[in-house]
Amino acid sequence: MDNQDNKNCQDNQCCDKQSCCQEEQVQQKQQCCTSNSCESEEQVKNNVKQRYGEICEQTKQINAASFCGVGGCGSSSGCGTIDYAVFAENYEKLSGYVPEADLGLGCGIPTEFAQLKKGDIVLDLGSGAGNDCFIARALVGESGKVIGVDMTPNMIRKAQLNSDKYNFRNVEFRYGDISDLPILDNFVDVAISNCVINLVPDKRKVFQEIKRVLKSNGHFSISDVLTTGDLPLSIRKASELHVGCVSGALRKDIQLKILEELGFIDIQIKKEKVIDFPDELMLKYVSQEELKEFQNSGIKIISATIYAKKQ
Repeated sequence: MDNQDNKNCQDNQCCDKQSCCQEEQVQQKQQCCTSNSCESEEQVKNNVKQRYGEICEQTKQINAASFCGVGGCGSSSGCGTIDYAVFAENYEKLSGYVPEADLGLGCGIPTEFAQLKKGDIVLDLGSGAGNDCFIARALVGESGKVIGVDMTPNMIRKAQLNSDKYNFRNVEFRYGDISDLPILDNFVDVAISNCVINLVPDKRKVFQEIKRVLKSNGHFSISDVLTTGDLPLSIRKASELHVGCVSGALRKDIQLKILEELGFIDIQIKKEKVIDFPDELMLKYVSQEELKEFQNSGIKIISATIYAKKQ
């Protein structure tokens, strides 16, 4: 591969991901480039763990009121206030809603399209304080079971406290990395996740794990942040915006291609909406010229809920 190809790989997808840039085909590059972050995988995970540990003790009102690119999908970190409710959906009228578990960190309601039924075993990847788990619990009933997996110890503790408070007996929270799930093969009927996979460096590995743990004919319903094209390099390189669910977002076409390549079927985008970020936020990371170029490009940042089945 010549120097220009190597530069394109670095600039467009991988930054300093040398392993990807050694690939010879564009398709192979896209398969490798499932992270837009220019930090190491361990750095990305540590940043996410630290920030989400910090916002664990904040309220939904604080998280939804402001956003400055550090702390989570709609969290506050004391660097000025920007009205920000573009991610969060309203859970308050849903059966099973537990206010203490709703930190306002989601970008959809994955249970809306999860086709949950009584007796199902459900897995929530990146379960946080338990919000989606408790909604799922109400749908699968006492004969069903919900397992939440999260890599932030503070979130696991908070979720367990919420569960204990309401004496839920069919909800379990496990500490673990969603790239290496602490779940048996072919064990769950449905997997859900809400605005979490975009935070993970190796998204392909996460979907491989989802396929591994799903039963035959099981399915997933996942809400996440995606893009319709390549974000400016200055945005993709910003670790604060990665933790804020922006720079780690994968291109929608690459996401769908990964699912097809892994053998998922009946792949559907059930819902999507454009997320409009304030210029004030974007200008923290890009110049006026870069922002104008981005706005004129037609590239959008979107929240989408994707459904797919395992054969």
